[in-house]
Amino acid sequence: MEKRRHSLLRAHIKEFVLPPITDGLVLGKHSPIGHVAVGKALSLLTTTAFEHIELDDDVIGDVLVRQAILRKIPASQLKAFVLEQIKPAMGPEEIIHLSLEVELFLEQKVA
Repeated sequence: MEKRRHSLLRAHIKEFVLPPITDGLVLGKHSPIGHVAVGKALSLLTTTAFEHIELDDDVIGDVLVRQAILRKIPASQLKAFVLEQIKPAMGPEEIIHLSLEVELFLEQKVA
């Protein structure tokens, strides 16, 4: 009987971008790292300011989001979105990366 050995090595590579978080993170209640540690790491990796939003929930513990996002939408609106849309797709041990698109439509009456 002839023995054969076959190996295949495949890699998908892409550039590591700083900061590794674009718009935010949703941290599960039992995620392996907490918002304080993530916040400290972000402060070392980037000058972008992130805001901590705490949630009193059985699945989601915290949200870290760029302050620039919160200048466009209120934190309460972001909380509601995360709880309604993201919570069903995650477990309490997970950390979810957020990439957010916020569009504002502004209107002003002129006399």
